[in-house]
Amino acid sequence: MRSLTKILIACAVVGAAGAWVITRPAPLDPDFAKGHQPDAKAGALVFAAAGCASCHAAPGAEGDDKLVLAGGYSFASDFGTFYAPNISPSDGAGIGGWTLPQFARAVTQGVSPEGQHYYPAFPYGTYVRMTVGDVSDLFAYMKGLPASEMASKSHDLGFPFNIRRTLGFWKLLFFSDDFRLKGDLTATLERGRYLVEAQGHCGECHTARNALGGLDRDRWLAGAPNPSGKGKIPNITPAGLDWPEGDIAYYLSTGFTPDFDSVGGSMAAVVANMAKLPDSDRAAIAAYLKAVPAVE
Repeated sequence: MRSLTKILIACAVVGAAGAWVITRPAPLDPDFAKGHQPDAKAGALVFAAAGCASCHAAPGAEGDDKLVLAGGYSFASDFGTFYAPNISPSDGAGIGGWTLPQFARAVTQGVSPEGQHYYPAFPYGTYVRMTVGDVSDLFAYMKGLPASEMASKSHDLGFPFNIRRTLGFWKLLFFSDDFRLKGDLTATLERGRYLVEAQGHCGECHTARNALGGLDRDRWLAGAPNPSGKGKIPNITPAGLDWPEGDIAYYLSTGFTPDFDSVGGSMAAVVANMAKLPDSDRAAIAAYLKAVPAVE
């Protein structure tokens, strides 16, 4: 009996050690973007496409106040409520003390400077596809924004979701840098794919999730329940969005639909961001949305 107990204890220790190893956060790359000259002006466009202010500005902020990334916006989910943190260039309350490699690991790998996993309410599962240059330019732009000393609010999560290390298992299951739209793409479609699947993280809202919070990639952009519990986020594959490309691009610029309706809800912030991009980018997004597989 004692021998069996020892064996069980040994197995538990080995299993725990193995779990600790496979759930370890991605390492820091100290040479990230080495040799790249950061361009804050280009970073402003990345900032708009990525929708950073939409989540990290204080709730109700308008105008220039939306560039004060004090955080506080809440995100309800089946796992609890997440709160967007302060990512202003404050040394104490924000990310002012971060290095570019630390910023890059956070944005593309979901790992904090302290080496902890971030929750995927932060869409690093999409941002992982961003180029090195875009991440570097984004960081350069954000360093020039106003600082806020507002403390970040802690997430409201119950057990076991409050154990960050378990997110290592989540990443093993769902974290991938693969693009959904594949094949021999034109330059326009490649740009549209990058804007939708990397910078714009459209799939994070428009794709349904499974019981563990991973995206159901077989139903890519086919719509999803609204986390607020009110209504549904629409299907934007060709099966649900039958607008011509020109109308899609116009909507992303103005917020007006072909039916003479106007954008509302959280999509209004998306349109405000997309309107800052070049016409060619909105046209590329429209082309991409017509090219993705239709999902009923």
